Amino acid sequence: QVQLVESGGGLVQAGGSQRLSCAASGRTFSSYVMGWFRQAPGKEREFVAAITGSRTDYADSVKVRFTISRDNAKNTVYLQMNSLKPEDTAVYYCAADRLRVGAPLTSYKYDIWGQGTQVTVSS
Repeated sequence: QVQLVESGGGLVQAGGSQRLSCAASGRTFSSYVMGWFRQAPGKEREFVAAITGSRTDYADSVKVRFTISRDNAKNTVYLQMNSLKPEDTAVYYCAADRLRVGAPLTSYKYDIWGQGTQVTVSS
């Protein structure tokens, strides 16, 4: 089973950029759909972005500003965050689910999670 470790969080000023990484263990990384979620204080965890080999999906709140990508040779998924806003402050989690060919990205439940990395955007 895949295990996930996030990195790249920290403090950034509003309008700045940051890239999160999620390294996965195991030899079947390419057979997983990968997602990023976030949870702000006092709020529920929310979907940010997801990626298969060829498809991506984004929450409306991050479209255009965030880009998800993956490098299967490195077993890593990335989240490039640009034009950051204070409301992007949250713990960001990487997640994985077994890929089902043809399944909509919105149908995945994600049963494997990383420990999270804090992103704080100052105004």
